[in-house]
Amino acid sequence: MRVHVIAMGRLRGGPEAELIADYQRRFDRTGRALSLGPLTVMELDDRKGGGPAAEAQLIERAIPQGAVVVPLDERGDRPTSPEFAARLAGWRDDGAGDVAFLIGGADGLAPHLRRGSGGALSLGRMVWPHKLARVMLAEQLYRAASILAGAPYHRD
Repeated sequence: MRVHVIAMGRLRGGPEAELIADYQRRFDRTGRALSLGPLTVMELDDRKGGGPAAEAQLIERAIPQGAVVVPLDERGDRPTSPEFAARLAGWRDDGAGDVAFLIGGADGLAPHLRRGSGGALSLGRMVWPHKLARVMLAEQLYRAASILAGAPYHRD
């Protein structure tokens, strides 16, 4: 199952981009034997500044056809890491070819995108900068693959 992170805005290098690339490599390596991956990160720019409605159009075009859609939203479910791993494995086992995690811009996702087919996901009750949300999601994807592989990383 291919995994996509579709995010508004671009990281222009720096420590966050390095961390994402590191977790992306780790996920791809660990997930390969589990039929998970590759992990792709697609960064979108709303150059016209149209807000959530314009961003929604860009995001919708980037979502693979038939993908399980999982918006990141502070009001979403807050699973434990093992629960998140089980959810990822469930989508894979149910035959999903793609899962797309959505990260909106500064004003969040348009309301209709917050109702993804895979349920909304929260990284906690606190609000995080979008750069860190990407890092945290990439880390949790790698952690999920590690849990599913029975590797000790998830106990760190």
